[in-house]
Amino acid sequence: MIEPILLFGIPVDFLLFALTLLGVALFHHHTLRVALTGLAAIVIYKLIFTGFKYGAGLNGLGHHMVHEWVTLGNLFLLLMGFALLSRHFEESRIPDEMPALLPDDWKGGVVLLVLVFVLSSFLDNIAAALIGGTVARHVFRGKVHIGYLAAIVAASNAGGAGSVVGDTTTTMMWIAGVSPLAVVEAYIAAIVAMLIFAVPASIQQHRYSPIQKDAPRGLRIDPTRVFIVAVILAAALVANVTANLKFPALLDTVPVLGIAVWAAILLTSGLRAPDWKVMPETFKGTIFLLALVTAASLMPVERLPVASWPTALGLGFVSAVFDNIPLTALALKQGGYDWGFLAYAVGFGGSMIWFGSSAGVALSNMYPEAKSVGRWVSHGWPVAVAYVAGFLVMLAILGWHPDARV
Repeated sequence: MIEPILLFGIPVDFLLFALTLLGVALFHHHTLRVALTGLAAIVIYKLIFTGFKYGAGLNGLGHHMVHEWVTLGNLFLLLMGFALLSRHFEESRIPDEMPALLPDDWKGGVVLLVLVFVLSSFLDNIAAALIGGTVARHVFRGKVHIGYLAAIVAASNAGGAGSVVGDTTTTMMWIAGVSPLAVVEAYIAAIVAMLIFAVPASIQQHRYSPIQKDAPRGLRIDPTRVFIVAVILAAALVANVTANLKFPALLDTVPVLGIAVWAAILLTSGLRAPDWKVMPETFKGTIFLLALVTAASLMPVERLPVASWPTALGLGFVSAVFDNIPLTALALKQGGYDWGFLAYAVGFGGSMIWFGSSAGVALSNMYPEAKSVGRWVSHGWPVAVAYVAGFLVMLAILGWHPDARV
């Protein structure tokens, strides 16, 4: 690859990517068009001027996509599949029963966020966010505040930050040889963050639309739908754990998690038909995320700043606009990080903007009004405050202890 062309000391690739993100922020009613236009501009620029990491021209682009296709394939299959999962869950009528289980005031919102956090610790954070969003739509009578949507995403990302099966980035660390015990330390920061953002977000939601006090009478939960939801989630969990423990090399060549989820969806479709009507809108949101992830992977980032706790803290803010998967890959290649801090930073940091994590994009497919950076940041400000506070509390308790072995 030819050296990047600089403009004002900044590689043109980065300027094009920054303009794409700015366009997404400003034109939130046209996010897909902006993302695809930005990706096309970056690809054309690299085809003509600089080439790609694996070579020049179409051949270099082809080699790059071969290297990235497993990540993109998993994201595509999971986002599309978990959208169907959320509809099975909604039609099971369990969300309608939740008012009977949750406290009647703002504390009900806090309990729901805690449930999302716990679910995400052993399930994929996309699934946890969608389940939380589905329940919220029912218990808050269809009126969910954007600040609370940001909190749902933050809870799902916080819950996955300390678990090697809860987030793609922590799973990458596990595959690379990082001990799950090193990653689980991230829960110190994640729990502190939860305590900080959950209360103001829930009070904000309570003022906007209070929780429904009583469940509708005469409800009949559909046990078949419940079974289908359980099978899909179990398929994702078992595939993740089995592949990591027994066949780690397979994760680099096949989108194992996505295939497992879709196998479960198709195998159970004879019991209850999936709600295929959600696919077109979900497809648009999924392609949007894949465009941003692909654009991020094309950036000429070969090395991060020297590993330190300020660098790790900064990576959390970067992950709000830059895909956390390549950031994690670079950090693992570079070494010298305290992996608990990195897991928290890149896992939770993406919650600060709606497109900063796959969970945020998935929930925004369910709630299109959330696709506004301005509203997400202004109403979801407790998430950013919680991120910094959680990181600093963890630093004060544990200190920075880099692991030079990875």
